Amino acid sequence: MTNKGGTIGQWYQRLRYQWRSGGPVITGAIVVICVVMWLIEIFCKYAAPMKFAFLVYNGAFMPALAFGKPWTWLTSMFLHDPNVFHVLFNMLTLIAIGPYLEKLLDHWNFLAFYLICGLGGAEGLLVYSAVTHDWGISAYGASDALFGLFAALLMVFRTTKTDIRGMLMCLAVNFAMPLFMPEVAWQSHLGGFIVGLVLTWLLLKGTRALRYRPLWQRMLVYDAIVVVVLIVLAALLMPAQIPYS
Repeated sequence: MTNKGGTIGQWYQRLRYQWRSGGPVITGAIVVICVVMWLIEIFCKYAAPMKFAFLVYNGAFMPALAFGKPWTWLTSMFLHDPNVFHVLFNMLTLIAIGPYLEKLLDHWNFLAFYLICGLGGAEGLLVYSAVTHDWGISAYGASDALFGLFAALLMVFRTTKTDIRGMLMCLAVNFAMPLFMPEVAWQSHLGGFIVGLVLTWLLLKGTRALRYRPLWQRMLVYDAIVVVVLIVLAALLMPAQIPYS
């Protein structure tokens, strides 16, 4: 027989060890949340279609409701299309690159970086709507945050003079995907990638006054700056009245 208390204690001790040793705790938590949310979506789609529609409508990011439903800036990156390949591909990608960056940045810094890249993806979609006046679009998925992680890896590997040809090929394939799959929100991918590049550059170079400060201090300052810039830009891009058509 297995002692339930002992099993929980062992699990807790393993989790503590992973946390202290820089293991992929946050990466694993994000994967679990995304998979659980996907399972809830699948259940609702077939058992309660109205609830599924409610979940997507109130969880996906829609530029037209960027300030009307501000929580969707975050919730959209934890939802995925009911198609299993969407969540599977994204989670496999996160498992492949997340642990390295989580160990490099530390847990909370990694989480902040991931979320801000996701905000950048939403911003990319909003910029597209403002330029094209297409306010009827929406998007969800972890891809925008993942593209930010790709950008971080690209900058780090370039700084350490690591061979990045394989990564460049992988990025080229991902950026070319909308040519074959029109439903892919390339605007979000580009937004997440740009924010990831900018934030990584700030952390590696940045201002001379902060360059040799502890990582958490640089993250705190630069994260705040990037978030404020994203909010201000979004406010400037939003028209006084959404021109629905």
